[in-house]
Parts: sequence; structure tokens; C-alpha cells
Amino acid sequence: MSKKIAILVGSLRKGSFNRMIAQTLVEQAPEGYEFAFVELGDLPLYNPDLDEGDVPAAWTRLRGDIKSADAVMFVTPEYNRSVPASIKNALDVGSRPYGESVWAGKPALVVSGSMGGIAGFGANHHLRQSLVFLDMPVLQQPEAYIGGIHTLFDETGNMTNDGTKDFMGTIMKAFDAWIKKLA
Repeated sequence: MSKKIAILVGSLRKGSFNRMIAQTLVEQAPEGYEFAFVELGDLPLYNPDLDEGDVPAAWTRLRGDIKSADAVMFVTPEYNRSVPASIKNALDVGSRPYGESVWAGKPALVVSGSMGGIAGFGANHHLRQSLVFLDMPVLQQPEAYIGGIHTLFDETGNMTNDGTKDFMGTIMKAFDAWIKKLA
């Protein structure tokens, strides 16, 4: 039976380089996994009042997608030395109502990518802080910061840098071992 991995991509942009990174990670993964990209762009901002009465359908969908996953992969750019609002909002929606968090105990992988040389280091570590609080064990090594992402893909979204592609394979093998260790 395959394990299901939910993928959250912080960039909502059409043609997102981070989505291309996520797709490359999926392609480099060992067999035995089913990957599902989780939509974040339609989530209303978290407001506790909306958990009383008619809960937004997008919230119910997100919570169900994460509940049904065996692990979660976050692929994110860095906005202002932090994560994009889409990721933070998803974390908030999934952690509520209080005591009903869908994140607890789910193994996680954090990959950050940017055009710059710091490769989303701030977003990567800021996200890790939130995941610790949400009780998500996060793969520690190898750390995954992908810089210069705008130079790594051809016009069809395929990765052209073999060294980076090999590194992504290393990341996915480590994530596979991490998931199995925690099972």
C-alpha cells in the first residue's frame, strides 16, 4: 500500500518555480508514494468566527486533505524573510478549532527556493518554528535550500541542472527513510 504525501506550495503564481521544484521532487521520489498537491489559493483567511456554523468548504477540504495524508511536503519561496501568507494561513486553518489540529504527528519536509543566493533560508527556518509547535517532526538533514531557481528549468518546466536534480533525489531518499523511521 502506498503512502500519501500532501504537497503545499507557498507560491500561488502561475508558472511558479517552487511548484516546478515540487514536481521535480515528486519525479525523484522512490516508489511507493502517492503525491497530492493541496490547493491553498482559495482558502479564506483564518477567522475563528467562521468555524462556528457554516465552515468554508475550502477549509473542510484542506483539513480532509491533510488528515488523509501520511506526511506533508512544504515547498516555499521566501517573502520578507518569512513564509508566504498562503502557507501561514493553511497552518492556521489546519490547526483549528483548538484541539483538532490535522498537523500533529505528520512527518514533514521543508524545501525553500528563491532566485537569490540565500535560497529562502529565512522562510525555511521560520516555517520550521511553526511546525515544531504544531507537533510535526521535520526532516533535519539534508537541509534543502534551492537558490537561483529561475535558472534551473527549461521553458516547459523541466529541470535542466543535473546536480540539483540529483540533490533532489537525495532529499527524497532521506525523506523516505525519515517517514519509514517514524512509522
